[in-house]
Amino acid sequence: MSERQTAQRVLRVIWRLLKLPAKALYALGLDSIQGRLVLLLTTIWRKSGLPRVTPLQFEEVDGNHYVAFAQGDQADWYRNPLANSTVKVQVRSRRYDAVAEPIMSPEQIADFLELRLSRHPRLMASMFRAQGYRSNPGREQLEAYAAKRAMVVLRPIESG
Repeated sequence: MSERQTAQRVLRVIWRLLKLPAKALYALGLDSIQGRLVLLLTTIWRKSGLPRVTPLQFEEVDGNHYVAFAQGDQADWYRNPLANSTVKVQVRSRRYDAVAEPIMSPEQIADFLELRLSRHPRLMASMFRAQGYRSNPGREQLEAYAAKRAMVVLRPIESG
Protein backbone atom coordinates (compact mmCIF):
# COMPACT_ATOMS: atom_id res chain seq x y z
CA MET A 1 0.00 0.00 0.00
CA SER A 2 1.40 3.41 -0.98
CA GLU A 3 1.84 6.33 1.40
CA ARG A 4 -0.99 8.15 -0.35
CA GLN A 5 -3.38 5.19 0.07
CA THR A 6 -2.42 4.93 3.74
CA ALA A 7 -3.01 8.66 4.23
CA GLN A 8 -6.40 8.40 2.50
CA ARG A 9 -7.41 5.51 4.76
CA VAL A 10 -6.34 7.42 7.87
CA LEU A 11 -8.33 10.47 6.73
CA ARG A 12 -11.42 8.29 6.14
CA VAL A 13 -11.16 6.84 9.67
CA ILE A 14 -10.73 10.32 11.16
CA TRP A 15 -13.75 11.60 9.17
CA ARG A 16 -15.90 8.72 10.43
CA LEU A 17 -14.86 9.48 14.02
CA LEU A 18 -15.66 13.18 13.58
CA LYS A 19 -19.18 12.32 12.40
CA LEU A 20 -20.00 10.41 15.59
CA PRO A 21 -20.50 13.45 17.89
CA ALA A 22 -23.00 15.07 15.49
CA LYS A 23 -25.04 11.88 15.22
CA ALA A 24 -24.87 11.36 18.99
CA LEU A 25 -26.06 14.90 19.76
CA TYR A 26 -29.00 14.48 17.39
CA ALA A 27 -29.79 11.05 18.87
CA LEU A 28 -29.74 12.48 22.40
CA GLY A 29 -32.19 15.22 21.44
CA LEU A 30 -29.52 17.91 21.65
CA ASP A 31 -30.07 18.94 18.06
CA SER A 32 -30.52 22.57 19.09
CA ILE A 33 -26.79 22.64 19.84
CA GLN A 34 -25.57 20.80 16.75
CA GLY A 35 -28.35 21.87 14.39
CA ARG A 36 -27.16 25.45 13.97
CA LEU A 37 -24.39 24.28 11.66
CA VAL A 38 -24.95 20.58 10.95
CA LEU A 39 -27.84 18.71 9.38
CA LEU A 40 -28.30 14.97 9.00
CA LEU A 41 -28.63 13.76 5.41
CA THR A 42 -29.99 10.26 4.83
CA THR A 43 -29.23 8.84 1.41
CA ILE A 44 -29.79 5.40 -0.03
CA TRP A 45 -26.49 3.76 -0.86
CA ARG A 46 -26.21 3.17 -4.56
CA LYS A 47 -24.64 -0.29 -4.14
CA SER A 48 -26.35 -1.85 -1.10
CA GLY A 49 -29.69 -0.02 -1.20
CA LEU A 50 -29.37 0.64 2.55
CA PRO A 51 -29.91 4.06 4.14
CA ARG A 52 -26.83 5.97 5.29
CA VAL A 53 -26.89 9.01 7.59
CA THR A 54 -24.21 11.66 7.13
CA PRO A 55 -23.84 14.84 9.21
CA LEU A 56 -22.94 17.80 7.00
CA GLN A 57 -22.42 21.50 7.54
CA PHE A 58 -25.04 23.51 5.69
CA GLU A 59 -26.37 26.91 4.77
CA GLU A 60 -30.04 27.69 4.32
CA VAL A 61 -31.00 29.98 1.45
CA ASP A 62 -34.63 30.63 0.46
CA GLY A 63 -35.89 27.50 2.26
CA ASN A 64 -33.36 25.19 0.60
CA HIS A 65 -30.34 23.68 2.32
CA TYR A 66 -26.96 23.72 0.60
CA VAL A 67 -24.20 21.29 1.54
CA ALA A 68 -20.68 21.10 0.18
CA PHE A 69 -17.75 18.86 0.89
CA ALA A 70 -13.99 19.12 0.43
CA GLN A 71 -13.65 15.56 -0.94
CA GLY A 72 -15.35 16.71 -4.11
CA ASP A 73 -17.42 14.34 -6.18
CA GLN A 74 -15.78 11.26 -4.64
CA ALA A 75 -17.71 11.57 -1.37
CA ASP A 76 -20.36 8.86 -0.96
CA TRP A 77 -22.94 11.35 0.35
CA TYR A 78 -22.54 13.14 -2.99
CA ARG A 79 -22.48 10.08 -5.27
CA ASN A 80 -25.42 8.28 -3.63
CA PRO A 81 -28.03 10.96 -4.52
CA LEU A 82 -26.85 10.81 -8.13
CA ALA A 83 -28.27 7.27 -8.19
CA ASN A 84 -31.35 8.11 -6.09
CA SER A 85 -32.06 11.83 -5.70
CA THR A 86 -34.78 11.45 -3.06
CA VAL A 87 -33.22 11.96 0.37
CA LYS A 88 -34.27 12.63 3.95
CA VAL A 89 -33.06 15.69 5.83
CA GLN A 90 -33.08 16.57 9.51
CA VAL A 91 -32.25 20.10 10.62
CA ARG A 92 -32.69 20.43 14.36
CA SER A 93 -36.09 18.84 15.05
CA ARG A 94 -37.41 19.43 11.51
CA ARG A 95 -37.45 16.38 9.24
CA TYR A 96 -38.42 16.42 5.58
CA ASP A 97 -38.03 14.59 2.29
CA ALA A 98 -36.05 16.42 -0.36
CA VAL A 99 -34.65 16.17 -3.84
CA ALA A 100 -30.86 16.41 -3.91
CA GLU A 101 -29.62 18.32 -6.94
CA PRO A 102 -25.87 18.38 -7.61
CA ILE A 103 -24.31 21.71 -8.47
CA MET A 104 -21.33 21.38 -10.77
CA SER A 105 -20.54 25.02 -11.56
CA PRO A 106 -17.40 26.35 -9.83
CA GLU A 107 -18.97 29.82 -10.02
CA GLN A 108 -22.05 28.70 -8.06
CA ILE A 109 -19.92 26.82 -5.54
CA ALA A 110 -17.74 29.93 -5.15
CA ASP A 111 -20.94 31.95 -4.50
CA PHE A 112 -21.79 29.45 -1.75
CA LEU A 113 -18.28 29.76 -0.29
CA GLU A 114 -18.59 33.56 -0.26
CA LEU A 115 -21.88 33.22 1.61
CA ARG A 116 -20.32 30.84 4.14
CA LEU A 117 -17.36 33.17 4.54
CA SER A 118 -19.69 36.10 5.28
CA ARG A 119 -21.77 34.08 7.78
CA HIS A 120 -18.92 32.16 9.46
CA PRO A 121 -15.71 34.13 8.87
CA ARG A 122 -13.55 32.46 11.55
CA LEU A 123 -14.65 28.92 10.68
CA MET A 124 -14.11 29.41 6.95
CA ALA A 125 -10.83 31.30 7.43
CA SER A 126 -9.41 28.40 9.43
CA MET A 127 -10.64 25.91 6.82
CA PHE A 128 -9.01 27.89 4.01
CA ARG A 129 -5.73 28.27 5.94
CA ALA A 130 -5.65 24.53 6.70
CA GLN A 131 -5.83 23.85 2.98
CA GLY A 132 -3.10 26.32 2.02
CA TYR A 133 -5.24 29.30 1.03
CA ARG A 134 -5.38 32.81 2.42
CA SER A 135 -7.89 33.36 5.24
CA ASN A 136 -10.00 35.55 2.99
CA PRO A 137 -9.35 34.36 -0.57
CA GLY A 138 -10.31 36.50 -3.55
CA ARG A 139 -12.89 35.43 -6.11
CA GLU A 140 -10.30 33.84 -8.42
CA GLN A 141 -8.92 31.71 -5.58
CA LEU A 142 -12.46 30.75 -4.49
CA GLU A 143 -13.30 29.55 -7.99
CA ALA A 144 -10.07 27.54 -8.18
CA TYR A 145 -10.87 26.00 -4.79
CA ALA A 146 -14.50 25.40 -5.84
CA ALA A 147 -13.45 23.55 -8.99
CA LYS A 148 -12.31 20.65 -6.77
CA ARG A 149 -15.40 20.58 -4.55
CA ALA A 150 -18.87 19.08 -4.66
CA MET A 151 -22.10 20.77 -3.67
CA VAL A 152 -25.73 19.73 -3.46
CA VAL A 153 -28.89 21.75 -2.96
CA LEU A 154 -31.60 19.97 -0.94
CA ARG A 155 -35.02 21.12 -2.13
CA PRO A 156 -37.93 20.11 0.11
CA ILE A 157 -40.58 17.95 -1.55
CA GLU A 158 -43.95 19.59 -1.13
CA SER A 159 -46.34 17.25 0.65
CA GLY A 160 -49.96 17.14 -0.32
